[in-house]
Amino acid sequence: MDEGDAVLPPTPAKIHKCPECGSEKLIRDHEMGEIVCMECGYVIAAKLTDRGPEWRAFDDEQRAKRTRVGAPTTFSIHDKGLSTMIDWHDRDIYGKRLSPGQKAQVYRLRKWQRRIRVSDATERNLAYALSEISKISNALSLPKNIVETASVIYRKAVKERLIRGRSIQGVTAAAIYVACRQCSLPRTLEEIAQASNINKKEVGRSYRFLIKELDYFIPPLKPGHYITKFSNQLTMPGKVEEIAHKILTTAKDLKLTSGRGPTGIAAAASYIASVLTGERKTQREIAEIAQVTEVTIRNRYKELVERLCFEIKL
Repeated sequence: MDEGDAVLPPTPAKIHKCPECGSEKLIRDHEMGEIVCMECGYVIAAKLTDRGPEWRAFDDEQRAKRTRVGAPTTFSIHDKGLSTMIDWHDRDIYGKRLSPGQKAQVYRLRKWQRRIRVSDATERNLAYALSEISKISNALSLPKNIVETASVIYRKAVKERLIRGRSIQGVTAAAIYVACRQCSLPRTLEEIAQASNINKKEVGRSYRFLIKELDYFIPPLKPGHYITKFSNQLTMPGKVEEIAHKILTTAKDLKLTSGRGPTGIAAAASYIASVLTGERKTQREIAEIAQVTEVTIRNRYKELVERLCFEIKL
């Protein structure tokens, strides 16, 4: 090392041990801007930069007024929401109308801005596919985290060049299904295929392809995930849902759920809970919501009633 070279001090994020005594018990004094060892009192770093805002807020209203940042980045937009937008109001910063010459100039700027936002085929593919993901998610009323997860999955598929030879609609629907399975949100292939207006077999084929190529681990859905969904769609009170969860927990302890379809077991538990609480729903109503046959509900219902020793008056 030359004499003129200076050794840079370690950054505060990399300081984990005291250079004097070797202790890892450090305290960060944000008021004084120092990092101090609690064992020997050695000041390891001083004059730290405060990277927080220079203003203070004491409630949410003040925080919303004083915050000076843009919209958060999102994976559901092809450019992650970082590009600028030129609106169509044709007014300057003071609210005054633009002159005819300025209007023509802004029109040209707006046209080129629209062109350069989607510059190549990959961005064009992403723009169309991510809009499809948002459309399907809106049709199924999926939460924001599912949209973001599905967008990340599709971006990985594009990066690995898995889209060639496959329809964009099929891969986007499969990405949404993978996101639902990862986030433990009960949605069936039939629901997603119906919302995306494509064949269920194509969605399943694309789903298996993504799982294999991206090496994802998909946890199996549990019957308890469907109880809340069935209760909401059947407008049953929370007491029915609570009893159905208890029935499922007892059935799981007795190994009655192994080898059974989760939707059939959940539908049967919901039916038993509705009968026990007096909020009776027919097997046909529950079968239509659960997308299983009445025979399946009847068989699971008989197994649960016999093994759990219920007394049900029909």
